[in-house]
Amino acid sequence: MIIVNKKAFHNYEILETLEAGLVLKGSEVKSLRSGRCNLGDSFVKIMSGELWLVNTDIPKYKYDGSSEYDSTRLRKLLVNHKELIYLESKLKQGNLTLIPLKVYSKGSIFKIEIALARGKKKYEKKAKERERDLERELLVEKRKYMI
Repeated sequence: MIIVNKKAFHNYEILETLEAGLVLKGSEVKSLRSGRCNLGDSFVKIMSGELWLVNTDIPKYKYDGSSEYDSTRLRKLLVNHKELIYLESKLKQGNLTLIPLKVYSKGSIFKIEIALARGKKKYEKKAKERERDLERELLVEKRKYMI
C-alpha cells in the first residue's frame, strides 16, 4: 500500500528525498494498511533533536474500541543521527522545508519518504499548468494528422 501526497508535487519543488521510519500505534497501522491517511497539509519539524511528523491525519480504525484517539497527533520519525544533522543544516541555510511525499509498507513496517523542498510561487504554478496545456493541445493536433 502506497499513499502519495499529490499536493506536495504541485506546491513544492522537490530537491532531495530521504527515507525514514515511522513510529505508530497498533490501530494506526491497521488504518494505514487499509489505505486511510491524509498527507495533504502535513509537514516535518525538528524538535529537541528529533524529527516529528505534524498534522498528518490517520483516521481511527473502524473496529478499534478505544474512545480517546487523536488522528492528527505528532508522530516520531526515525532517522540516523548523521541524516538529522544534515537536514538541520540544510534547513538553516535557506527557504527550505521538510514535507512527507509517500507512506508505504516495507514488509511489516511502515516507512515514510520525506523531501527537502522549496515552495513554488503562484506564477511558477501557472506557468507549469500552461506548459502542460500546450503539450496536451499539441498531442491532440498530432493525432488529427496521424491516420
